[in-house]
Amino acid sequence: MATFCSLVVTLALLAPASGPIATYACRADTKFGRHTVSLRQAVDAQAPAVVPANSRFTVAVHLQPGTLPGEVKGFKLKEVRDLTLRMPVPANSSYVSARLSGGSGLNSTPSVQLEGTTVVVKVAGPIPGGASYQLPTLSVRLKSGRPGTAIETKLKGTSYDDPGLTFQAKIKWKFITTTAPVACYPDPNPALTRTSVSR
Repeated sequence: MATFCSLVVTLALLAPASGPIATYACRADTKFGRHTVSLRQAVDAQAPAVVPANSRFTVAVHLQPGTLPGEVKGFKLKEVRDLTLRMPVPANSSYVSARLSGGSGLNSTPSVQLEGTTVVVKVAGPIPGGASYQLPTLSVRLKSGRPGTAIETKLKGTSYDDPGLTFQAKIKWKFITTTAPVACYPDPNPALTRTSVSR
């Protein structure tokens, strides 16, 4: 069953490999046990190269469009739902606001909110297997802190128990249909943007 579960998780957020790639280590908890696999998501992020101290600026994170497969080698991905993507408020900055723009094929209205020191994007879905989709662009308004310390935008997550990406994958194999919760964290987790803070 390991091949079956790994195959499904790999396909769940398959995106084009053009541009910068975020690589997630993922774990699916299924009725067949726990199974791990890597997941790749093309991402493009923009932020100013330099900002003055105590000034407001915007970081934009754009996830590239993708297509969910409907079936591969007899395994059917029925849908993905309850997708949650997390991004911490960068060190040496403070949160001002966040908004979402764009997005398609999601069958729901995405939401964004601040939970503690983490910006959280939620997409209820469901996104059917075989469908094309576009996650919304996340624009986060920040206020810079002290000069001399760069502000780096990163994805959240350090382990399966501290995930930065979670979702539910509904899968069918022969006569068995099951829903597997999937938890992912970025590995590696390089900075998406870096902004210097001047005096």
